Amino acid sequence: MQHAETTGIIVAAQGNLMTVQFDGIVRQNEVVFVASQGRKLKGEVIEISGNEAKVQVFEPTRGVKLGDKVEFDKDLLTVELGPGLLTEVFDGLQNPLEKIAAQAGYFLPIGLYLPPIDRENKWDFTPSAKAGDIVERAYFLGSVPEGKIDHKIMVPFTFVGKGTVVSVAEKGSYTVDNVIATIKDEEGKVHDVTMIQHWPAKFPLRFGQRKLPTEQLVTACRIIDGPFAVAKGGTFATPGPFGAGKTVLQHQISKYADIEVVIVVACGERAGEVVEILKEFPELDDPKGGKLMDRTSIICNTSSMPVAARESSVYVGVTLAEYYRQMGVDTLMLADSTSRWAQALREMSGRLEEIPGEEAFPAYLASRIAELYERAGVLELADGSQGSLTIGGAVSPAGGNFEEPVTLNTLSVVGCFLGLSRARSDARRFPAIDPLISWSKYSDRFYENGDDIIKWRIDQIKIAQKFITESDEIGKKMSVVGEEGISMIDMVTYLKGEFYDACFLQQNAFDTVDSATMMDRQNEQLTLVMNILNKKFSFADRDIARSYFLDLTDKFIQWHYTPHKTDLYNEKKSEIKNLIEGA
Repeated sequence: MQHAETTGIIVAAQGNLMTVQFDGIVRQNEVVFVASQGRKLKGEVIEISGNEAKVQVFEPTRGVKLGDKVEFDKDLLTVELGPGLLTEVFDGLQNPLEKIAAQAGYFLPIGLYLPPIDRENKWDFTPSAKAGDIVERAYFLGSVPEGKIDHKIMVPFTFVGKGTVVSVAEKGSYTVDNVIATIKDEEGKVHDVTMIQHWPAKFPLRFGQRKLPTEQLVTACRIIDGPFAVAKGGTFATPGPFGAGKTVLQHQISKYADIEVVIVVACGERAGEVVEILKEFPELDDPKGGKLMDRTSIICNTSSMPVAARESSVYVGVTLAEYYRQMGVDTLMLADSTSRWAQALREMSGRLEEIPGEEAFPAYLASRIAELYERAGVLELADGSQGSLTIGGAVSPAGGNFEEPVTLNTLSVVGCFLGLSRARSDARRFPAIDPLISWSKYSDRFYENGDDIIKWRIDQIKIAQKFITESDEIGKKMSVVGEEGISMIDMVTYLKGEFYDACFLQQNAFDTVDSATMMDRQNEQLTLVMNILNKKFSFADRDIARSYFLDLTDKFIQWHYTPHKTDLYNEKKSEIKNLIEGA
């Protein structure tokens, strides 16, 4: 790695925040290396004042002392991009953790940095460009197979203006460092192109025309696909207290969503929870074949790791996701949790002695959150294809308080709010997404651009959601005056709302069949649910009404556990129809 001539020395320290006195030219977000005890610790310039720079160090700073030398790199904090990113587990600086562990043993050493992408592995390259083609940055030159992904090799993102392809490698096997093309720029300079690219993590990677998300992201989770739909290329947040099921919900979405690549960022979660992710993800079967890890990258930074690396992990993850979107791939990035990321921002802001905002979070918290979610979106590429990046962030508000700054600022920018409730999780109603507080801004877009089935579905869901609201109000009244204090009509409305909740909004993530419900099956279920909600019942007394809906709910749930389009499936469906018609 080449270093700039600018050097400096440490003149003050506060935790992992160093004050460095330097001679030369330094720029914001420049990478530095602190030389201490024979190691070089990576850091980043976050503030410059005169000939002094504030540097956040990404490693534990034990042993660093005043007067230690600091080398300033020419580059910003960059992400290495190329084939071989999938199936890997990285830390917040994109170090491959498994390779570091294999080299260094059980305890990860300080100051050891390995290339994120294997330099020795060979990839089967197929050219798509030819000599004489006029290209710009991000144009496709060829591709290599990476699992199920057709990994595009592109003109470097740093290439300026138009260029002419001088040569392209023939079809064959190459390492990522081999030159696979040469391009002459407008000034006549010839550039060698390899499969490796670098991009600053904190700058959006987006070359193409940005489009409005209008296509639904099918997650196979009924409560999301129904009332709180997410757009492909949109944004959503899942705030919830500890134990409400955020991680399981993210696993389900990443496994069954109509997505080709998944980037999971564990930014600041407890080490035990991250260990669960690392153990479970490689073992999850992909419904599309193989293992889910084959199309997944994990960025891992636990709460016990330095806060500076926790902050960078989110940017590394979103840059990886943008890279695959740039190939025309539908990508999903899940951040768990953005609350810990915000806490890292708060800690660094405090050390910088910045004027604090609400609850001591930095005054720029809202803009940082908005900048992250704004990197989602649908991108139309130069060849006419489209790629999408959907960003979902888990939020962990202390005590489940949705009025705290991180949750409020997140809800102001995302397009879908999936609020997890402690009361619902305690009542064993999973997913514990509260239908009374959650919302989606995307349904109207699907309605305007959808076919007749989509419009029918949205209309029916809106009707069904009214029963949830009315049922909740009646339930509160019953808790005061009892069942005898409400009319029979209200009692039936209450039971209908409970039925819709239990039989459509709830889902068993651990059942092999009910864990994922595709849209055609969801539409069948919704049709029968609406037949019940729209039916006018005349029960003799409340006990008969309650018994009827309990029986109906039981039959529906058993139907959910039955494989689709089998004889048993059709038989149970007929039983439900007969029960509805006979009431």
